Amino acid sequence: MDDTKKGGLPLHWLMLIGFVVGLGGGMAVHLLAGAEAPWVVWVTSNITGPAGQIFLRLLFMLVIPLLFSALVVGVAEMGDLKSLGRAGWKTLGLTVVVSSIAVIIGLAMVNIFQPGAGVDPLLAASLLEQGREGATAITEKAPETVQFGQFFLDLIPSNVFTAASENQILPVMIFALFFGIGLVMAKSPATDRLQTVIEGILEVTMKLINMVIKLAPYAIACLMFNLAALFGWDLLVKLAAFVAVAVGAMLIHMFVVYPLVVWIGARRSPLAFFRGIREPMVVAFSTASSNATLPVALKAADEQLNLPRKIARFVLTVGATANQNGTALFEGVTVLFLAQFFQIELSLTQQVVVMLVCILGGIGTAGVPAGSLPVVAMILVMVGVPAEGIGLILGVDRFLDMCRTTLNVTGDLVLATVVSRGEDDVPVVADDEVPVAPAT
Repeated sequence: MDDTKKGGLPLHWLMLIGFVVGLGGGMAVHLLAGAEAPWVVWVTSNITGPAGQIFLRLLFMLVIPLLFSALVVGVAEMGDLKSLGRAGWKTLGLTVVVSSIAVIIGLAMVNIFQPGAGVDPLLAASLLEQGREGATAITEKAPETVQFGQFFLDLIPSNVFTAASENQILPVMIFALFFGIGLVMAKSPATDRLQTVIEGILEVTMKLINMVIKLAPYAIACLMFNLAALFGWDLLVKLAAFVAVAVGAMLIHMFVVYPLVVWIGARRSPLAFFRGIREPMVVAFSTASSNATLPVALKAADEQLNLPRKIARFVLTVGATANQNGTALFEGVTVLFLAQFFQIELSLTQQVVVMLVCILGGIGTAGVPAGSLPVVAMILVMVGVPAEGIGLILGVDRFLDMCRTTLNVTGDLVLATVVSRGEDDVPVVADDEVPVAPAT
């Protein structure tokens, strides 16, 4: 996706400018006037605070249709499971396994290095108080504790519309998974039309998300002004620690886990593999979009990795939405970082819940820049972490988005390489041939 405005700067540069302006203004206020000055309280309560909350509410408003449609389409695009046979189930199984490893690495890094710990509880409480009113409708539904028995019972919604209205994101995602599987199994002209409608919902929602994201520079400036005015230099230290832990976890997954999966699962040289995918990695890093990188990834799979074309097209197309290891890792790191920042202790059971939702979130997240932010917001609600805390990481999200997209695209190519092993006898569809759907 091209995020460059006509006649202006690219959106990520505008977001960086908003980050710097908001941070600089907030730091100046913190040093010169202090957070308790009456005019500072008035500005943060009536101007910058509400402006930032409007941006977050717009994200919250779109999260249910975005996740439902993206997850249904991601599952439905697997096609006829019977005809795909081993390839379909290997893709699904490997997606879950490798995504689980990614999230475990991220959660372990946050627990070991504690990047969000040590913030003054009074300052954190002051930040929460500023955004509490704007997030009340969302945070009041957050569970106080999570128990395994009740957790698995709550996975199945008795009424999916009630679950959606109460922002119970996990039951909605489970329903979307079942709905997508149903579309695959009940193949008919009617279900094809239904899938087209859901794809249309996804396109509309993604378009609206892109429109909302264009407000991000202004929202970031307002949110960072509030945060810096309250926290001062302490905020900079915590953000640097957060970025270091997130990138460190991604590097471990990229250069330890992926080479092992390629070597063990595909019996290929990891060095040759990475040499073959340099171009899609660069495109992924520069665009921060799995969808935008898909044509380049398909070309690399065909010309550099010499993968069977039908397998590569299936795995990479589904993977652009459904196999996002970097996104799942980032979501886990962000949730635990914010929990530490706000002095909220998450039990091992709650962290397991975070891991499960992150894996599903990796399947249901749109492959576009900032597509994971709505998912992060909803996971925060699920485990009782203040949803307005997402404003903390907005300013550094573009760089992390570039990193996790590179991890996502590399993971798609790893998956295609492993699934292709033993599938070389699959017929290749020529460029000028149009695949014909099986008769029903």
